[in-house]
Amino acid sequence: MTRMKKRNLRRKDGVWDPLADSAQARTRAASVEKTPQSLSPSYRLAYADEDFLCREELRPIRLQLELLKTEMALAERGITSTVVMFGGARIPEPGKDAWAAKNETQRENLTAASVYYDEARKFARLCSEHSAQSDYKEFIVVTGGGPGVMEAGNRGAADVGAPSIGLNIVLPHEQAPNPYVTPDLSFNFHYFAIRKMHFLVRAKAVTVFPGGFGTLDELFETITLMQTGRMALVPLILFGEKFWRSIVDFDALAAFGTIAPDDVDLIQFVDTADEAWDIIARFYGSVDPASLPLASGER
Repeated sequence: MTRMKKRNLRRKDGVWDPLADSAQARTRAASVEKTPQSLSPSYRLAYADEDFLCREELRPIRLQLELLKTEMALAERGITSTVVMFGGARIPEPGKDAWAAKNETQRENLTAASVYYDEARKFARLCSEHSAQSDYKEFIVVTGGGPGVMEAGNRGAADVGAPSIGLNIVLPHEQAPNPYVTPDLSFNFHYFAIRKMHFLVRAKAVTVFPGGFGTLDELFETITLMQTGRMALVPLILFGEKFWRSIVDFDALAAFGTIAPDDVDLIQFVDTADEAWDIIARFYGSVDPASLPLASGER
C-alpha cells in the first residue's frame, strides 16, 4: 500500500471513476526507456499519435473531435444561446487604413464601409449588456474570430467586460484570432461544415454585415436551413440594406419563381445597431423561445 498514490476519483461531472485516466497513461508511456521498440511510431498510444490521427481513414474521427471539443467547452461554461455576427474581414476600423484594398475604388468603398465596424461593435455591446442579466449564459456574441466585422463584434463584448466566442478556421493565409476573443472561447477548425454547425446550433439571432464570398456563403447557408424547415425562424438581420439590395436581388428571385414570394420575408434589413437589437427584443418579447416557429419546408 505504501507504493500507492492518492488522486481524486471524482470526475468533473461528479461521477466516481476508479480507472486510471488516459492522461496518466500517456505520461507513463512517455517515461518508458527509449529503445528501438518504444521509439517506433507503432508503439505510440493511438490517441496521442498525431500522425495516426491525421491519416485519411481517420477523417470521421476528426470531424467528431471538432464537433465535441467546442460543444464540451461551451457546455462547461454554461452557454445556452448565442447571437451570431457574420461579416467581412476586410472592413477597417474607422480612421484605420483599408489594408485589403487593391485599387482606389476598393479603398474608397472599404473606408466608407468602416461605419459597419462601429455598428457591429455597438451591437455586440447591446447584446452583451443584455447577456449580463443571465450571468452570460444567453445571447453570447459569436464571430468568426478574425479581423474586420468579426473583431468589432468581439471588441464590443470586451468593451463591457463580457465574454465572446471566436470560431477561427485554418486558411492558406493564416487567420489569427483577434485580441478581443475570450481566450478560453477561442476555437480553431479545419472543417468548414463543423464550424458552421457551431455558429448556428445555439443561435437566437443571426446578423450579417457586408462581406465577401465567405459572408455570402454563411448567409445563404442560414437562410436555406430556415427556408427548408431545418432551423427555427430566428431573427435573420442584414446590416446595410443598400449594400445587400445591390449585391443580391431577392425580389427578382421571387419574381422568377425560384423562391416563394414570402421567402423574402425571412430577412430583415437594418442600418443601425439599435434597430437590430430592437428587432431581437421585440421578437423574444412576443414568442415563446422554447417553441419557435419552423418553415413548412415546401419549395
